[in-house]
Amino acid sequence: MKVTVIGAGNMGSAFVQQLTRAGHQVSVTARDAEKAAKVAASAPGAKAVPTVGAAEGADAVVLATGFGDAVAALRSVGNLAGKVVIDITNPLTADYMGLTIGHSTSAAEEIAKAVPDAEIVKAFNTVFAQVLAEGADFGKGQKVSVFVAGDSQQAKQTAVALAESMGFSVVDAGGLKNARYLEPLAGLNIYLGYGAGLGTSIAPAWIRKA
Repeated sequence: MKVTVIGAGNMGSAFVQQLTRAGHQVSVTARDAEKAAKVAASAPGAKAVPTVGAAEGADAVVLATGFGDAVAALRSVGNLAGKVVIDITNPLTADYMGLTIGHSTSAAEEIAKAVPDAEIVKAFNTVFAQVLAEGADFGKGQKVSVFVAGDSQQAKQTAVALAESMGFSVVDAGGLKNARYLEPLAGLNIYLGYGAGLGTSIAPAWIRKA
């Protein structure tokens, strides 16, 4: 697939690395063009592109910015009508130990309201950048779980295909409103990783009994 990654931070960089390894055509854009260029240079086959028009021709767009920057970032990349946008954001407080919204809405739903022509899918928000960069295999037959929530079945299928191409185990988490559950799950994971000192080589997993 042709994938545009918005953001050149830890998550954006990890996505660019994993997607190119999986054989996708990857473009990366960011407010800091120099940073985007460095990320692209570190992943053979990836390319840095200007923000304006970055979504053109893409089969999917990965939104790898902070929640506060998400809407502006999406609006800056061009026409998103019918585009699959994979939202990995979490509405975190300044100290990363809480959420700024929840219960009656979610970051994903607020983004969908602000960019109504796009097909928003919540996914990867429970995966630390370090885990994404290292890959899906936790060893001993364990795979990192990616929870996927969205209201468009076709868009979800695109997100699932991307996740599976990178080796992740995918769990269908239902409609986009279920991002209200996935974002607090990410908050718990962040607390365990940082607040409880377990480190960032952890990820929530969905276990099925054989």
